[in-house]
Amino acid sequence: MEKNSESSDDTSAEDSSRVGSLLVARGLIPERGPKRTLALATFVNQIGNGLFMIGAALYFTRSVGLSVTQVGLGMGIAALVGLLAGVPVGHLADRRGPRETYLITIGVEAVAMAALVFVHTFWLFVIVVCVTQLASSASQAARGPLVRGFAGPNPTKFRSYMRALSNLAGAGGGVAAGIAVQLDTRAAYLALVLGNALTFVACAAVISRLPSLPPVKAPERKGRWIALRDTPFVTVTALDGILSLQGYVLVFALPLWIVEESSAPRWLVSVCVLVNTMMVVFFQVRASRGIDTNTAATRAVRRASLAFLLGMALIATTGEMSGKLAAVVIVMGVAVHTVGELWHAAASFELSFGLAPRHAQGQYSGLFGLGHGFASAAAPSVLGLLCITWGAPGWLVMGAVFVVVGLIMPYVVRWAERTREPAPAEQTTAA
Repeated sequence: MEKNSESSDDTSAEDSSRVGSLLVARGLIPERGPKRTLALATFVNQIGNGLFMIGAALYFTRSVGLSVTQVGLGMGIAALVGLLAGVPVGHLADRRGPRETYLITIGVEAVAMAALVFVHTFWLFVIVVCVTQLASSASQAARGPLVRGFAGPNPTKFRSYMRALSNLAGAGGGVAAGIAVQLDTRAAYLALVLGNALTFVACAAVISRLPSLPPVKAPERKGRWIALRDTPFVTVTALDGILSLQGYVLVFALPLWIVEESSAPRWLVSVCVLVNTMMVVFFQVRASRGIDTNTAATRAVRRASLAFLLGMALIATTGEMSGKLAAVVIVMGVAVHTVGELWHAAASFELSFGLAPRHAQGQYSGLFGLGHGFASAAAPSVLGLLCITWGAPGWLVMGAVFVVVGLIMPYVVRWAERTREPAPAEQTTAA
């Protein structure tokens, strides 16, 4: 009996190993090691984000008792405050090690998220969400050099895989959050908040299994805040921030357009989200193929900007269409827009890594995140004015802005390459 049991265990282990090898060969999971650990941590973390993002506004309005205006104002203040953390925390990650810095920021995120259960007034809400956003921005800045350090020779491909994984996990978390929204009780909303806090703790536990990355020694002649003085990179960041507005077209402008300006059925909003999510999950890694240099990234940005214009033009034509035809054209527009999103995401990953010196990956990652932060803060006003208030012409104007940025980007990237000094080759611990 013992021999049969041992044989069964061996067979089970072999089958498990065979399945794992097949998943690695198909690119569904990374090989064993730091990359798989990072992927697992990302998956766990994004489940929590999916839980919270879906139910956050409802928790603050229906459970805490804040008005929609108060929630919007508080979130806007937090988004702007969060921009302050990226560069200094990124610099800390460069000098003290990204894994250790990332663990601290995740811990702060967990505590700040859990503290939301004690919020009962507007100003306490503002203080706590500001701390939460500061920790989130800091976490992203520290995570940049961590991903770069373990991603191997093609960081853009790995980062694209992580984005696809994030979308899949976020969708799973969103489905779970839908149950809490349906229950619509304080206990259910508290479960979302505390569930997200627990995913930060779980993420930290996974990250702690990674080996430390020794900081890359910086040239002595360089000052502390070199990213902020790198004018070409700051310009690339600003242009990428403008392009990042595209990420809010489908989650902010499109739902309002479908409900208020078109004859399409309201349930089409969910269909569009599903189309976008599934395309990212299945095609983000494929879209990153060949985008392994700064030049290739600028070509992808150009293609992406044209796709944004075409997708937004399709959506803009649906204002006067019948319901069924409008639904079909809107889905086509979403698909085309998402193709542009895939190219832009891969190009953005490559530029953020490729234009940053190795000894300052965290600082540059924090600076690059400012572009996305400003886009997040500006998106409701900009897209509300252009796509909703102006209507169809506004969609075309926004698409044209994307094309102009796509045409300018190659020249700015070449400027950044000409002025960039090579990083030191050695990887010694900084003093």
